[in-house]
Amino acid sequence: MPDFAFEARHAGPVAGVDEAGRGPLAGPVVAAAVILDPDCIPQGLDDSKVLTAARRADLRTAILGCARVGVGIASVEEIDELNILWATMLAMTRAVEALGIAPVMVLVDGNRCPRWHWPSEAVVGGDARCLSIAAASIVAKEHRDALMREYDAAWPGYGWSSNKGYAAPEHRDALRRLGPSPIHRRSFAPVREAQMVLELGTAG
Repeated sequence: MPDFAFEARHAGPVAGVDEAGRGPLAGPVVAAAVILDPDCIPQGLDDSKVLTAARRADLRTAILGCARVGVGIASVEEIDELNILWATMLAMTRAVEALGIAPVMVLVDGNRCPRWHWPSEAVVGGDARCLSIAAASIVAKEHRDALMREYDAAWPGYGWSSNKGYAAPEHRDALRRLGPSPIHRRSFAPVREAQMVLELGTAG
């Protein structure tokens, strides 16, 4: 289980940062930054991937009630222009900026940090080791899932309420049948191929 050891090394506000949505074929990438109050840490914080949807939702509410939270988003257009790595870094930067205060340290899940002016440390497997990163993983995941449910209502047929834009069989089948939507990542190979097939069919 994650603990508060990474944060406790520093005197002052420490932010944990994580993202959701690097791998999907559709939708933005979302990052969250969380500064936990040492006297009000919700019980049960863990890597969002090991929590049930109901538990994640409850923990998100608890986090928003007693922590400082910032959310940053990089759009599909930015993903296609910058590539997913640098779009993720952009979303993380926006998340820390959205905190409204300057942390003395930013702990980032993964093996690299964005190019920014805050002192920072990359923590491999951080969402399972560090409480503030675990909290950020929950907030980012819940925020993005909510966006994908909204997009599913706007562009039905791809199954985004359940697959959240990942390359599930139902999504890939719909992509072949319907073609890419406005929020598909055209720089990703399956989407690019579906677009080419659609254009060839129209030309024919």
